[in-house]
Amino acid sequence: MTALWTSDNIISSLGFTTAENYRAVLSGRSGVTCHEGFGLPEPFMASFIDRERIDEAFATMRGGAYTHLEKAAILSVARAAEEAGLDLAAPRVQFFFSSTKGNVARLEEAPGAGGEGIYLWHSARLVSRYFNNPNDPVVISNACISGAAAQEVARRALVAGRCDHAVVIGVEMLSRFIISGFQCLKALSQEICHPFDAGRTGLNLGEAAATVIYRRAAGGEGGIGLERGAIRNDANHISGPSRSGEGSYLALKAVLEGVEPDSVAFINAHGTATPYNDRMEAIALTRAGLHTVPVNSLKGYFGHTLGAAGVVESILSARALREHVVLASMGCERQEEEYPLNVAKHVTRTEKRYFVKMLSGFGGCNAALLYKRVDDGCGD
Repeated sequence: MTALWTSDNIISSLGFTTAENYRAVLSGRSGVTCHEGFGLPEPFMASFIDRERIDEAFATMRGGAYTHLEKAAILSVARAAEEAGLDLAAPRVQFFFSSTKGNVARLEEAPGAGGEGIYLWHSARLVSRYFNNPNDPVVISNACISGAAAQEVARRALVAGRCDHAVVIGVEMLSRFIISGFQCLKALSQEICHPFDAGRTGLNLGEAAATVIYRRAAGGEGGIGLERGAIRNDANHISGPSRSGEGSYLALKAVLEGVEPDSVAFINAHGTATPYNDRMEAIALTRAGLHTVPVNSLKGYFGHTLGAAGVVESILSARALREHVVLASMGCERQEEEYPLNVAKHVTRTEKRYFVKMLSGFGGCNAALLYKRVDDGCGD
């Protein structure tokens, strides 16, 4: 059974609505810029959400003691729910909360100052209770595949009849803890990242809060559906991806069972622009027979938004599929020769109905999601 896309919202450095963000990506505009501070020894490239704009937007809503991460999540959920006309207090509405670090920055305030506020379950509960939702939120935190894993868990809950609407939230705010960790790994680029380019030098980080609301599909309805998802862990290394792309390949193989590569409009890859990630994905795509399908990465526009990436990038890709568009992948000029892909260097048109979202993360985790555009009254 398909989980049918109902509504969505993105809050990022490029805008506070999905439409704003989509227009920025379509025009080739990046929200990644150079920053200094956080008590760090060197500048870094990242995208940040405007804190003042968050406060101004939140001032029009019911108040309370919330961090910027929680405010951004609440704003995103409220806007997606308004678009859907959904009563979030209804008992058959379930929240799914995705983040890798949450309010980890509160640990820097003072010993013990964070209290319960540092825990992901606490933030998730604050967000769901803001809307008077009666159910305990489901928290998904599985490294960088969190946003994809949350959508698949939500789809399974809908299919099993445990809820009628699933509200999936991905949110991440940067802190010294996060940035310094990636600096220690020597993973950050000093320029806007170049996914799948032979001269890529590392990733950028980013902030985002994004929400997608799904509902149980009734027969004959049109729209974008999440058909199926797969999570595979190859347990290769604590931070390094499998050199053979094993977990990613197995996830792709699972979601594309019965689907011909020629029917796939595009692959929205993880595409972090680190040497090993991009090569691993190229190998996995080649093994899965998808190397000729258009591939893009959206990291050059937002940076890597960690626990929000799967939600942000799925929303933009779904909007593109609905509008018969393949978005351009920023920054790829010259590919490696051994595993070349069909990287989408320009915005193009498509009439195909499927796209695949890929993500990978620390610890060898990998995820793939298959989406389908179903026009009213049309089948396959």
